[in-house]
Amino acid sequence: MANRLTQIATRTGDNGTTGLGDNTRVSKDSLRVHAMGDVDELNSQIGVLLCEEMPADVRELLVEVQHQLFNLGGELSIPGFELLKPEAVALLDAALEKYNATLPRLQEFILPAGSRAAALAHVCRTVARRAERAVVALDQAETLNASPRQYLNRLSDLLFVLSRVLNRMNGGDDVYWKSERLARSAAD
Repeated sequence: MANRLTQIATRTGDNGTTGLGDNTRVSKDSLRVHAMGDVDELNSQIGVLLCEEMPADVRELLVEVQHQLFNLGGELSIPGFELLKPEAVALLDAALEKYNATLPRLQEFILPAGSRAAALAHVCRTVARRAERAVVALDQAETLNASPRQYLNRLSDLLFVLSRVLNRMNGGDDVYWKSERLARSAAD
């Protein structure tokens, strides 16, 4: 891995470029930098979510996700390098299976609401989807490993499921969308 930062205010980015982990410089508006920024924002939003009360196993999972997102960001910062392993995707698959098994089947769309922790999980989910779109765009321009794209896809699903878990933590429930069309068809 490249040299670690020992100084934050280097002023080397004043010209609109940033250094990657392989010591190349790219525009701060490049697809790669957009993807790195979205992954960084997602990790920060999960940090905010972790400030909330939640079951210990959910907290432990989210801390592991933060570490894997750091790996993902590192991989994006070094073209051609692999840091995020397929096992990280498998961990999310196992978590999805575990937490989905505890939830009732969805009968209706739900709103990104409920408890504060659940709402924050929904914010994380939307940032994960944006990060996924940025990684897909980068992958169309440059070849990437499959794990970053797969990880973000599974993570956004997991964050949706965890929002439902967090809504039920203290006896709450999901907040259901009140569709006028569905209400009319139910009345008929």
